Amino acid sequence: MICNIKKTVCMVFQPKCKLKIVANSFPQFKLGVSSYIAFVHEFRYLGHIITDDFKDDADIMREIRSLFYRTNMVIRRFGKCSVDVKTVLFKSYCLCLYDTALWKFYKTTVIKKIKSAYIRCMMMFLGYSRYHKCF
Repeated sequence: MICNIKKTVCMVFQPKCKLKIVANSFPQFKLGVSSYIAFVHEFRYLGHIITDDFKDDADIMREIRSLFYRTNMVIRRFGKCSVDVKTVLFKSYCLCLYDTALWKFYKTTVIKKIKSAYIRCMMMFLGYSRYHKCF
């Protein structure tokens, strides 16, 4: 079996109850002769960001960046289309929020940020001014 050390990491999850903590530090794991596995606090697995504190804030911020990225790409390619076509494109390409069902532990401020990002992206996509009051 071949193991890629650059892609292999170790993450320690702390228990919620402080009385169940076994140790504060752990020895490094060694693969092969001289390859050590790195300990990390955050890791990207299948496109999702997993943290050692079970929070989903980093993954939600990744989704916000992805929303802006996809919106800007579609604006550059289909900026001259009609509003109906733009709406269908925005819903199908920019709103790929399939991983939202995995989010469980997050701050309300981060959810407000994704709501604000959605509104800003939709306004940019439809050609409204940056300072336009939508509500």
